[in-house]
Amino acid sequence: MTSPYVREISREEHLAHLGRHPAVSHLQIPEWGDVKPDWQAESVGWFEGEALVAAALVLYRPLPGTRRCLAYVPEGPSIDWRSRLEPWLDPLVAHVERRGAFSLRIGPPLVVRHWEPGTVTAGVADPAVRHLREVPADGVDGFALDAGARLERLGWRRCAEEGNGFGLGQPRYGCQVPLAGRSVDELRAALAPHWEQALRTAENSGVRVGWGSAADLPDFHRLYTSTAAHDGFKARPPDYFRRLWKALNALDDDQVRLYLAEYDGVALSAALMINVGSRGWHSYAASGRRGRQLRPSSALLWRMLNDARSAGAETYDLRSVTPELAESKLLGRLLFKTGAGGRVVEYLGEWERPVGGQGAVLQRAVRVYLGRR
Repeated sequence: MTSPYVREISREEHLAHLGRHPAVSHLQIPEWGDVKPDWQAESVGWFEGEALVAAALVLYRPLPGTRRCLAYVPEGPSIDWRSRLEPWLDPLVAHVERRGAFSLRIGPPLVVRHWEPGTVTAGVADPAVRHLREVPADGVDGFALDAGARLERLGWRRCAEEGNGFGLGQPRYGCQVPLAGRSVDELRAALAPHWEQALRTAENSGVRVGWGSAADLPDFHRLYTSTAAHDGFKARPPDYFRRLWKALNALDDDQVRLYLAEYDGVALSAALMINVGSRGWHSYAASGRRGRQLRPSSALLWRMLNDARSAGAETYDLRSVTPELAESKLLGRLLFKTGAGGRVVEYLGEWERPVGGQGAVLQRAVRVYLGRR
């Protein structure tokens, strides 16, 4: 292919391109930059002549005490990963270098392996298996694996990740429920027995699931902070979710929805659904300690799966899971998601490359800094 060139594009150009090519992550839409005030966002495009052939959202994070920055393309860029990569990636590297970047981090949106729910269940039941990679996959994408080998040959380095799969960037392992061409009855039949029982408990107990509005974000945040305390992660502040709601619903008031599972007028469980193109993302699922025996989280996810299907989504993305199969809170989350019919996927992972003079030195300094946080 003729090497395209990369330059900054307007938000309007980016949105117009996504209207023609909507199969991207919600982390790659221009609105996502408005959710991340600590980063400077830029829309960039690849051009062949005057034709815009690809686009990406690049986030820049300044390195304190320098004029340099980290450039990051989360869950992107959406380029032709089956073709030669130099004509796509070299112009991007040159562009971020002009912007003062010392390092470029990318997250190729490629799935290299997947495991069906029953395969994961069998792996968990086997005491000799400790990690998902020890379980034979139900599918392997040779093209995605080859993309990783080509990145290595071009000098890219796979970013380090923590043992449970939750690194500093986007997690390596996720879970997705295929929706395309499936009826409600087929989705229900795919539920694991323990999941079906939990759903029936919620239905028979009178748990009700409905949409919330911006006025209900405080109820959501109360449940979210309770989940953070229980699971041991740092909760995002209320302003983050108000900003997310405003930014993502600025052009389309259905791009992010809030769902609440209630019993006797009290919210017991909640989650956000982000809709972009043919995919829905299950985000920031939360629940309190009250009413857990009523299984509100099962009723909540079941309603959201069906709404996503009715809206035409082909995939419902349940986001991150742990690949470690030893007993833990994260294992319970994995079994909840696979019990709902989700297949586990392993992405190619995030990759980085030093940019410009002293890029490698600054990369190492940043890794040490982040490792101490």
